[in-house]
Amino acid sequence: MTEALIGFAVMLLLIMLQVPVAFAMAAVGLGGMALIRNWDAAYAMAGSMVYESGFQYTLSVLPLFILMGNFITQAKLSKDLYGAAHAFLGHKRGGLAMSTIVACGGFSAVCGSSLATAATMSKVAYPEMRRFGYDPGLASGSIAAGGTLGILLPPSIVMVVYCILTEQSIGKMFAAGLLPGILAVALYLLAAKWVTWRRPEAGPSAGERLGWGARMHALKQVWGILLLFGVVMGGIYGGVFTSTEAAGIGAVGGMLFSLLRGTLNWRGLSEVLVESVRTTGMLFMILIGAMLFANFINFTSLPDDLKNLVMRWELNPFAVILAICVLYIILGMVLESMSMILLTVPIFYPLVQYLGFDLIWFGIIVVVVTEISFITPPFGMNVIVLRSLLPEVPMRTMYRGVMPFVVADLVRLGVLIAFPVISLFLPRFLG
Repeated sequence: MTEALIGFAVMLLLIMLQVPVAFAMAAVGLGGMALIRNWDAAYAMAGSMVYESGFQYTLSVLPLFILMGNFITQAKLSKDLYGAAHAFLGHKRGGLAMSTIVACGGFSAVCGSSLATAATMSKVAYPEMRRFGYDPGLASGSIAAGGTLGILLPPSIVMVVYCILTEQSIGKMFAAGLLPGILAVALYLLAAKWVTWRRPEAGPSAGERLGWGARMHALKQVWGILLLFGVVMGGIYGGVFTSTEAAGIGAVGGMLFSLLRGTLNWRGLSEVLVESVRTTGMLFMILIGAMLFANFINFTSLPDDLKNLVMRWELNPFAVILAICVLYIILGMVLESMSMILLTVPIFYPLVQYLGFDLIWFGIIVVVVTEISFITPPFGMNVIVLRSLLPEVPMRTMYRGVMPFVVADLVRLGVLIAFPVISLFLPRFLG
């Protein structure tokens, strides 16, 4: 275990020195393997990892879902999603904050990135909320919290990577995220309602209730994306096509959707392709670095030592899960979601499997805790991104605004740990 802990310490030190996470993990993994075995074995392992990562068929789902999300972003859908949510909720006290949360959920369902969701919705929702006199804390907090839905609602890139690492079904993982995602939206809406109940001036009403005709007109603006989501997810759940095939259909559908909306030209297509290649390259570099580091950890005694520690102290399995959750929140202060998943899942999932927990359920717990770390002081990634986009809002105001949503997240985490059936109900129908 000593070698593994030293490796962790060196890797975190490199990250703090602003070495890219992928290279920090790769350097520690390669150097650690060389010290345990020899440099020839370390080089052979590195070459094998790079080759296998590049030619692994299951990894082809990543660039395709990234391409789908970029096409949808290019279609400038966020404004229409916000308009549709506003048509149903805008008349309520705090309705614009609630509309923002629902719109974030809708955008997350096709984007798959928390940071991209928060950044996009800040441009659409924040000016509108401020125009109606919303408190800056509630306005920024609802955007930051709503953005975290990007890695929970399918299709989620983080979920895909988790399934690749643990050899779980991507379709089942996507199905497992639906009910927790809906629960997250509901609890966020209650948090926004609670804020305006305590301080009515924080979220005044934005107008009169719209009739059903106006609401249906607003929904028509987003019918295409609802259809695309239904085809992609319905095809996976119905067994019509695999996750990789669904990602390909989603990418083509996203391109057609952008073309029909008139937002895709040659320059836009070039930007989408370049951004998709850049993101894919970044993910593959982090994945290769994480695999090198995970191989080094597996050659140490850490996995077996963790199991022996649990047996020796006769620890309650749920206490182990809670300890893992706390560790994720701490790691979230210095790492972004993908790095956290790739770094920790190969270490923890054998222990969790040994304790008798379902790995699909554990994947949902990991994603939810990662979401919490995105908005938890002092270094929530979503809050930091919003601070750069909304420099007029003090960081303290943002964290004050996000705290009710952190409480809602902790409630959701407790419910999901206490009732695993919420996460496992839909996957059981997929066989």
